[in-house]
Amino acid sequence: MNVKMFRSIVLAFGLTLALSPLAFGQPSTQTQTAPTDASRARSVASGQKMKLKGVVVRREADTFTVRDLTGVDTVVRLTDKTSVKSNAASVFSRGTNYGQTNILRGLNLEVEGRGGSNGELNADRIRFNESDMRTARAVETRATPLEERANATEGRLSEVEQNAQKLSGQLDELAAVSNAARGGAKAAQETADAAVAGVNATNDRISALDDYVPQDSIAVNFRLGSSILNADAKTKLDAIATKALNAKGYVLEVTGYADATGNTERNRALSSRRADAVIRYMVENHQIPLRRIVTPYGFGESNPIADNKTREGRAENRRVEVKVLVNKGLTSPAPTVNPGSGSGQ
Repeated sequence: MNVKMFRSIVLAFGLTLALSPLAFGQPSTQTQTAPTDASRARSVASGQKMKLKGVVVRREADTFTVRDLTGVDTVVRLTDKTSVKSNAASVFSRGTNYGQTNILRGLNLEVEGRGGSNGELNADRIRFNESDMRTARAVETRATPLEERANATEGRLSEVEQNAQKLSGQLDELAAVSNAARGGAKAAQETADAAVAGVNATNDRISALDDYVPQDSIAVNFRLGSSILNADAKTKLDAIATKALNAKGYVLEVTGYADATGNTERNRALSSRRADAVIRYMVENHQIPLRRIVTPYGFGESNPIADNKTREGRAENRRVEVKVLVNKGLTSPAPTVNPGSGSGQ
């Protein structure tokens, strides 16, 4: 093959990989967080009292962004004193307390608070309807760690750019060696082939950034009608928290369940409280970041693992399952370029 023609083909292939969004596993527009336009952002004066209603368009570890009916975005900061609660269904009932992890993108809510020092609204009180919560959960039962995915993708892009630069340098070397001797051209071609293989291997790793695989899992059980963790459950959670913190690119998936005793709605609420109790223990006792926790969900009496007709089976079904999921794209070994060796140089 003519050396110049070979150089042009491989260089074009490397540039295509570097420029193609599909090659780097970018998320589709359907799953991206809604952007915040700086021209529509609201800055709240320090100490200013404010009440606003809107929909959550962005969710991060300690903050979320609310877009009101006029299209203006306000950044809301969560504190240890923030009250998160559903509205009462009637004058004879009381709303349900929720953990801060239940604030999802797409949730319609009302926020009251005061302005902070940096233009954010420090939330004192957050309220929403149960029906809006169910709708938000149905749309997004799992919150993806978007910031981590973006950072990981950026790192993988840097790898591909470096490999493309290596490929370009090796192709220049190919031309020089070809001019010096025909035997040198063969060695340089082998070098270029190895560089292309390295680019392909890097692209495969980037494509796997959305691929999470289970690394470990446990189940903790509860007494009838209870969402309180016992000593055995805490011991199991301590062990899996230690494994998670030692993992690279991990998230925790927490799901709650109940047995078939009682009505369906009560069991769903009970299973959600059990999942929230597990998350609170992991965050408060092991400092697991909220961005590492997939949105918890209570399945109620669905998905039993044992027979609900027996006492032993019902005891097994009253559980919360915790899974450690590890990002396959981050844990696979980085590709290496072995240019090989040739004679005649």
